[in-house]
Parts: sequence; structure tokens; C-alpha cells
Amino acid sequence: MSKVPIDIGQKNEVLMLLPGYNCGICGYARCDEFAGALLRKRAPLEKCRFMYQEMFQDDLAKLKEILKETKVIPEKEKIVGVMDGYEADIILKPIPGEDSCRETLFPFTREKIKPGEIIRYRPLGCPVTHFAKVLDENHGLITVHLVGPCHRLDPEADFEYREVGVCMVGGFEGFIEGELPRVGETVRFLPYHCMMQKVHSGVVVQLEGRRAIIEGIDLKVWAPPVKG
Repeated sequence: MSKVPIDIGQKNEVLMLLPGYNCGICGYARCDEFAGALLRKRAPLEKCRFMYQEMFQDDLAKLKEILKETKVIPEKEKIVGVMDGYEADIILKPIPGEDSCRETLFPFTREKIKPGEIIRYRPLGCPVTHFAKVLDENHGLITVHLVGPCHRLDPEADFEYREVGVCMVGGFEGFIEGELPRVGETVRFLPYHCMMQKVHSGVVVQLEGRRAIIEGIDLKVWAPPVKG
């Protein structure tokens, strides 16, 4: 098989930004081989684990720009909220088998809420009433995933729910679609189930593969909206 020709100067530029450990973890014996594989689109940048360490963050940013210029990394498609036109970093999708991202709520009611119940509530700062199934309760905090409002507002539907009033949303849990953030990073995200398609912000506190927990939730996003 003939090799796809690459620019030597460009390869050297990529090589200078790689860690230079020649560790072989990426599947190539040396960093120069990995540089060539990157430019030939035969290996993803994520194969080099060291590039994602804190000490290489500046080099990583420069390397991504080079690969975008050579069309190895395509330009990222923008994720824009419908409600306010803000750009999100990621979409947060449901855990497989569930209807929505999980939410951690702090209800202001003093009544005991039990797993398995369907509740109706309004998140603090959100104008939309939600219906959710309670998955867990822990010291006053409840974990839920949404099951409405669409079908549960049908007056002819046969269902039972508890009215719990306003709740503060403390966190979300789900699977990330988009570029993976780092733990501790503040991200702008669009919950897959959000009926207003409004961008939220929060801090990534846990990351296992693409499964993430984001806390410190805010409906205010400190960034200019995307201009059409």
C-alpha cells in the first residue's frame, strides 16, 4: 500500500507539539510515526493520552488548530439554544433506557418524597412546569428523570402525581455529545429534554467515559448570543 504524501514541514510542526515520549501507548512506536498518522487521518488525536494532561494544554490547542487547518479535524458544528440564541459546548443526553437526563432536585416542601413517585414541580428560574419520576432520595435531595409535561397535561390521561411546588435544580447527569470537557471545568450545555431548548451552565464534577455529572446549575449564561 502506498503512503499518502504529507508535507515534511507540517509533520515536523506537529511533532514539535507532541510530548516526545515515544511511549507507544498510541499504537505507534515513536511520536514521529504518530504525527504522520495524524496528518494521514489514520489515528485520532485522543490516542495520545499525554496531550490531555494539564502541562500540554497549550500545545494541545495549537495542535488542534493545525489539524483543523489541514481538515484532519473538521470545524465543530455549533450547538445553539433556541430560546436565547446562546452557544453551548455540549449536549447532555439521557442515560440509555431513561426518558431524559437525570436531575438532582432540592424540593422546598417538608413532605417526604419517595422513589417511584411521579411529581409535578417547577424548577427555580424556569417558567415551565415539569413532571418527573423519582429515582432516589438522599437527605432531602431527590434524583429524577422527566416524564412530561406533554402527555401528563392531557386531561383525559389516567395518572397520579404529587404537587411539590418549586424545586431548585442542583445537578444533571447524562451522556455528553460533543467534545469532552475536563473535571472542574465550567461548561455551557443543552439538556436533551429541555422543552425551551435553553442553554444551561454548570461545573463538571464527575466524568466516567462520556457519562458526566454537572452541578452548580445556572440558567444564566455569561456569553454573548450567537449572531445569525
